[in-house]
Amino acid sequence: MPVYAYEGKTRQGEIKKGTIEAPNQAVAMARLRQLQIVPQKVREKGKGLGGNIKLPGMTAKVTDKDIVIFTRQFATMIDAGLPLVQCLDILGTQSQNPTFKKVILEVKDTVEAGSTFADSIKKHPKIFDELYVNLIAAGEVGGILDTILNRLAQYIEKAMKLKKKIKGAMVYPSTIMAVAVVVVIVLMVFVIPIFSQMFKDMGGTLPVPTQIAIDISNWVTRNIVYLIVAITGSIFGAKAFYNWPKGRKIFDNTILHFPVVGDLIRKVAVARFCRTLGTMISSGVPILDALDICAKTAGNRTVEAAIQKTRVAISEGRTIAQPLQETNVFPNMVVQMIAVGESTGALDAMLTKIADFYDDEVDSAVEALTALMEPALMVFLGIVIGGLVIAMYMPIFNMAANVG
Repeated sequence: MPVYAYEGKTRQGEIKKGTIEAPNQAVAMARLRQLQIVPQKVREKGKGLGGNIKLPGMTAKVTDKDIVIFTRQFATMIDAGLPLVQCLDILGTQSQNPTFKKVILEVKDTVEAGSTFADSIKKHPKIFDELYVNLIAAGEVGGILDTILNRLAQYIEKAMKLKKKIKGAMVYPSTIMAVAVVVVIVLMVFVIPIFSQMFKDMGGTLPVPTQIAIDISNWVTRNIVYLIVAITGSIFGAKAFYNWPKGRKIFDNTILHFPVVGDLIRKVAVARFCRTLGTMISSGVPILDALDICAKTAGNRTVEAAIQKTRVAISEGRTIAQPLQETNVFPNMVVQMIAVGESTGALDAMLTKIADFYDDEVDSAVEALTALMEPALMVFLGIVIGGLVIAMYMPIFNMAANVG
């Protein structure tokens, strides 16, 4: 069983250090509290009570996983009746991420100074987004902070799972394309010139495919510097266009109409919208505030504009379903289910069901995209790389046939 070194305060205010056996850190902290010791630092023995070692100038990134663990543990402590400041002190001290540790302890100091927890985390927007802040504020007002924290943890976990699916679908084709580009460059710059010189020494007329491959190789070799500059400039130009508000709007609108890919992006946007809105409504956040946050976290400017248009319509007294349908962004099934949820007074539950359904739809869309890209990539590799290899060996085959 692991041994944990701890440092804590007794009821008399004395600092006490020692070790305790426990299956995990949470159990170790619970046992310390049973011994009437408030844990301040708890680390598995051998790992030290200090923070992580990092190189100068390096800052650890706060990941979604860090936030989920923090939120889960925070909810457990609040539910157990621990004071807010003490919870933040324990969580900050035991955090393995030095950046997150610093932020949590800063939040603790701000709360101690008299601010609410929501106002304190609002000062760190790079880690705690608007959704997190607004839900925490609703939880504090309603006295259900532990429930809100659990909902937040579930929401972030679902979002992480969705993001992982999309990234996983892109890894395989990206890797294949990168390998193909490297192989083609090596053939063009290093291999084909050797064959070219050999054929030149042999004399005679080359087959048309071979001559074309050699001409392309000569052009690439002569202009390799200009090609690198052009590719680099294209990448930066594409990024600048994407960062330009109008360019981002054009890109986001165009990609939604792509076959297969556009359908996948639309389903991801619908799942995120329904999950976010359902979580916020069930937590007591006003509908207009909830829609504003949903728009900002949509991930697509066309979807964001549709949500904002719906928000304006609701502020004028209309329902959610009708303006959503008028945007032509959300599928009819989603609009009809939202209308049913509104009429039955169970909108939050209906939105959660839609989000679960579209999570499964995203799985199917990712599988379909992967199944479509695999044979397309194989055909591409066969035509490009296989064509170059065959073109280089055609003169040799012709020579062998003539000798025969």
